[in-house]
Amino acid sequence: MSETVSPPPKRSRRGLIVFALILLVLIAVVVVHLLTRKKPTHESAPIVVTVTRATLGSMPVTLSELGTVTPTATVTVLPQLSGYLTEVGYHEGQEVQKGQFLAQIDPRQYQISKQQAQATLAKDRASLAQARADLERYTQLNEHKSIAQQTFADQQFLVQQDEAAVKADLANIAQYDLNLAYCRITAPIAGKVGLRLVDPGNYVTASSTTGIVVITTVKPTTVQFTVPQDSLASIVQRLNAGAKLPVTAYSSDNVREIATGTLYAVSNQMATATGTVTLRATFANDDEALFPNEFVNVKLLVDTMQNAVLVPTAAVQTGAPGDFVYLVNPNSTVSVHKVRLGPSDGKNTVILSGLAAGNEVVTDGTDRLSDGAKIQPAHPQPASAPAAAAPTSAAAPASAAAAS
Repeated sequence: MSETVSPPPKRSRRGLIVFALILLVLIAVVVVHLLTRKKPTHESAPIVVTVTRATLGSMPVTLSELGTVTPTATVTVLPQLSGYLTEVGYHEGQEVQKGQFLAQIDPRQYQISKQQAQATLAKDRASLAQARADLERYTQLNEHKSIAQQTFADQQFLVQQDEAAVKADLANIAQYDLNLAYCRITAPIAGKVGLRLVDPGNYVTASSTTGIVVITTVKPTTVQFTVPQDSLASIVQRLNAGAKLPVTAYSSDNVREIATGTLYAVSNQMATATGTVTLRATFANDDEALFPNEFVNVKLLVDTMQNAVLVPTAAVQTGAPGDFVYLVNPNSTVSVHKVRLGPSDGKNTVILSGLAAGNEVVTDGTDRLSDGAKIQPAHPQPASAPAAAAPTSAAAPASAAAAS
């Protein structure tokens, strides 16, 4: 007896399909919910920064340049005649005064020549006296027509010749006196002598280019430096107004102040190759701190800006917008604010435009900021106005809001 398999009931298959559809719908709902739900927003904590207020103050406008100590006079003492050097009357590095004895050339040959010229003068004076006596006698004879007119005229010419010979002898004696003076070499200027160039016993000549010694004036001295042509107008304007522009010389490392002086000369030509003009400042240099041909850093005070808007230099940023600061808004956020910069003394910087006194700017923590960032200000440190005599490290045109 065989068994027959009956097909599954249709009702059970239909239930499975319904269950699967319900499961798919639930999965779809969950996926849609996960994709469309809004993530909870977490507000970022405000950034703690240091802020300060822009203030009004004075700012010196200076030019920082490289200069060279240039003596007011440097003279190479040359022999003006030939002879053996018999004596040197100075010590190397000594301070000498104008007219002070330096060296002696053997004068004996020039003394002998002078004696010969004096003997010739005596002979010619005797000849002149005889010619004049003969002329007086010939004059009396000529008045009585007792001699020929030609003889009288010849005697007159002879007297003139003897007079000229006497004058020539006097000139020769004066020349030998001058040579004897040249044998005693003296300082043409006051200053400091250098190292000895010729030792006693050497034969020197007037054609020598080495010289006996070099004298350099070190008190006072000058410093020569150049400024760009864009800054020349403000300097000339101040000089024409009678202002004495102070100049400060610093050491080569720009750390130590050496001396202070005054600008006194501007060159009359512009260097076309560099677009600069040469200036010269004078220094008393009583302590001889400025050494000839030494390189120094020069700071020229052109003017002083009054009532300028000052912010700490740390607040000034440079980026894609140019020069800007992070301005603190009333809602404790910051915004990028473009500004136009003026001179700086390193600590503070002048804001020519884009900021007003009393505005708050960020000075510390700027590396973490962006436009619109929320901040938590720390205790502000007000910017202090620099002293007018402090040296500055950046130059700005004196015409920018400078008070006369």
